[in-house]
Amino acid sequence: MLTISNAISALRFPLALLFFSHNIYLRFVSIILAMITDGIDGYFARKFKSATKFGAYFDPAMDKFFVYFVLFLFLIEKKINIYFGLMTISRDFALFLFGIFLLITKRWSTYEVKPVRWGKITTALQFLTLIGLNFNINFPMYYYLIFVLLSLLALIEMFFTSKYTNK
Repeated sequence: MLTISNAISALRFPLALLFFSHNIYLRFVSIILAMITDGIDGYFARKFKSATKFGAYFDPAMDKFFVYFVLFLFLIEKKINIYFGLMTISRDFALFLFGIFLLITKRWSTYEVKPVRWGKITTALQFLTLIGLNFNINFPMYYYLIFVLLSLLALIEMFFTSKYTNK
């Protein structure tokens, strides 16, 4: 369903493609715009009462696409190693584990998709990390361990704040 908020989320796709340019300033602007679109798409969905189940999945999917795409290019460019890259996206492994839990307990179809606080913090930190990597900042290993900690906190939060609809 095309809504203003979903269209804003979709902008992260062409913004990621700007990373084919090796211009660090264009890349920086791309990350900033991706951060802005991530911040305002939900606002528009609430303001215009146009929140949809599609949008609840599409918005985080576009975040993941942007981050994964840029991290992959940085991996090719040797700005990050595979281990640090995997730590950066470790939250998604936690989401996968939670999805398996929902499938096993047969709650998948009734689970109400809502963002979790630790997930939002992780996404913000991922964008900031991309900015640093863009400008060739080498983060120490303990920095990437923060992502693993945030992943565990997000997983715990999902287990304790899960809501299910009555279908």
